[in-house]
Amino acid sequence: MQDNLLSGNKPMPFGTTLKRTFRFLKPQLPRFIVAFVLILFNVAFDVAMPMIVGAVTDNLKSDSIALKVIIGFAIGYITLGGVNQIVLYILSMLLQKAGQSIVENIRMETFAHIQSLSHGQLDKMPVGSLVTRVASYTASLSDLFTNVIVSVLRNILMIVGVYGMMLYINWQLSLVMLGFIAAVAFISFGFGKVIGALFRKERQYISELNTYLNENLSGMKLIHIFNRQQYKELEFILKNENLRKARYKVVLAFGIYRPLITLISVLATAVTFWLGVKFGLTSAMIVAFYLYLSRFFNPVQNLADQLNNLQKALTASEKIYRLLDIQPEVQDTDDAEDIQEFKGDIEFKNVWFAYEGENWILKNVSFKVGAGQTCAFVGATGAGKSTILSLIVRNYEIQKGQILIDGKDITKIKIQSLRKAIGQMLQDVFLFSGSVKSNLTLDNPAFTDEEVEAACRYVSADSFINKLPEGINSELSERGENLSQGQRQLLSFARTVLHKPQILILDEATANIDTETEALINRSLEKMRNIGTMLVCAHRLSTIKRADNIIVMQHGEIVESGTHDELIAGGGYYSKLYNLQIERQ
Repeated sequence: MQDNLLSGNKPMPFGTTLKRTFRFLKPQLPRFIVAFVLILFNVAFDVAMPMIVGAVTDNLKSDSIALKVIIGFAIGYITLGGVNQIVLYILSMLLQKAGQSIVENIRMETFAHIQSLSHGQLDKMPVGSLVTRVASYTASLSDLFTNVIVSVLRNILMIVGVYGMMLYINWQLSLVMLGFIAAVAFISFGFGKVIGALFRKERQYISELNTYLNENLSGMKLIHIFNRQQYKELEFILKNENLRKARYKVVLAFGIYRPLITLISVLATAVTFWLGVKFGLTSAMIVAFYLYLSRFFNPVQNLADQLNNLQKALTASEKIYRLLDIQPEVQDTDDAEDIQEFKGDIEFKNVWFAYEGENWILKNVSFKVGAGQTCAFVGATGAGKSTILSLIVRNYEIQKGQILIDGKDITKIKIQSLRKAIGQMLQDVFLFSGSVKSNLTLDNPAFTDEEVEAACRYVSADSFINKLPEGINSELSERGENLSQGQRQLLSFARTVLHKPQILILDEATANIDTETEALINRSLEKMRNIGTMLVCAHRLSTIKRADNIIVMQHGEIVESGTHDELIAGGGYYSKLYNLQIERQ
C-alpha cells in the first residue's frame, strides 16, 4: 500500500523542524538551565587543564621543586577531576529525566492524534509506518534531548573557550589555525547536507521494511496455504537489500569524512610545532598550544558528528510532524452537544457518499428507522450496506445530505457521546491478547465480574466460556485464535451488551459461522432486539426475517423496502435472493 498521507513531496525547512522540536522542551526548561550551568563548569575545567600543564612544564625545569610540583598537580587534578565526574553524573541524570519526559509526551501526543483520525485516513496509512513513528522515530528524539543538544552546546563552548586561550597564547599562530578551521567547517557543512539526504532515505527504507513485516507476519497463514514462502522471501531480500545499501552509503560517507578531518588535525599539529619554534614560543607555550589544538579539533569533529545526529533526529521528527499535521477529517463542531441518552430514531435524508472523488457508493439514499425497531440492509457486495452502518457512527463524513438521530444532525452531536450510544458488532471480530474479561470490558474497571457474566449469559456466550479453564479470566491468544469464529462473534455480542448501547449495529455478524452457532446467535439476536434500535447487514437472509423493515440496495441506491413477507409477496430482487438461498440449503 502506498504511504500516501505520510509521505511528503519535499523536506521541511530545517529551522521549522528545529523550532517545532524545541516546543516540547519548554516544560523541562528549568532542568536544562541547571544542565547549562553544569556544562559551563565542565568546559571551564577542560579549558583550564592545558594552562595548568603548561605551568607545570615550566616548573619542571628546576629539579629541586619537580617532585613537589608533581604531587601538588596530582592532588589538584584528582580533586577537580572528582568534582567534574560528579558534575557529569548529575548532568546525565538531569538530561535523562528531562529527555524521557519529553519523549513520553511526544509519544502520547502522536498516539492520541492517530486515534483522532478517521477510518478513511487510517486506510491510507500503513500500520508499519505508524508503528515506526510512535516507536522508532521517538527513540531518535530521545537521543536528541538526552545527548545531542547538550553535546552540541558543550562542543560549541569548548571551541570558543579553547580558541580564546589559543589567541591568548599566540595570536599569529591562532590566525594560521583559522585556515584549518575553515577547511573543517566547509567539509562538515557539505557532509551535513549529504548525510541528511542519506539518513532520510534510510528512514524511508526502514519504514517500508516495517510495513512489509507487519503485513506479512499478520498474513503468514495465508502465505503457508498458498505455498508462497519463497516468493515472499525474495520480496523481503529486495527490501532488506535496499536498506543495506542505504545504510552502507551512510557508513561510506562517515568513512570518508572522519579520516579527512583526522588528516587535517595531523597537519595542523605539525604546523603548530614548526611555527611555534619559528615564532619563538617557549616549550611550555608550545605544549599548552598543542594541547589546546587537540582539544579544539576533537570538539569540531564531535560537533560535526552531533550535527549529523541532530539532522538524523530532526529527520525522524519531521516524519512525526507530517503525521501530526494531518487534520482529522471527522471532528466535533463548535456547537456539538454531549447527549447522554438516545431514543434511537434514525433518518437518512438524501445522503450521497464516495470514498474517493465522485465514485458514489451511496446515491441520494433516504430512509427512516423508528426507535426500538430492527432494520436490515440487503444487497450484493459493494451495494453500500456496510457503508451506511459506518456513516451512522461517523467513521466517514458524507458529501451531501443529512443523517439524523432523534431528529438531530449527527454532526451536531459530540463524536464520543455518539459512539458511546452505538454498539457495533462486525464480521471480523478483533480480540486482544489477554483474558476474556479484559476483552469484554476493554480494561474498564467500572464493570464487575457479575456484570460481565450476566452479559455472557444474555447472549449465550456462557455455553463455552464456562468450559474454559478459568472462565472469564481465561487467557486468549493473539486475535483470539484459540476460539472458533462463532465463539469470537458471541464474545463480540457480549462486549456490546455489557456497554449498554441504545443503538445496535451488526455488519455481516453471521457470515462465517456453522449452523449450530448460528442458532445460538439467532437466539441472542432476538434478545438483543429488546435493547434498542437495531441495524443489521446480513448475507444470510434467514437471520433477518423478523426485521421490522428490510431495505434492499443495488449500486448504492434503495430499490425496494418492506417486511420479509411484503418483499416475498412483491416478487422483486429480495424475493429472488431469498429463494436462491433456500434452494442452496
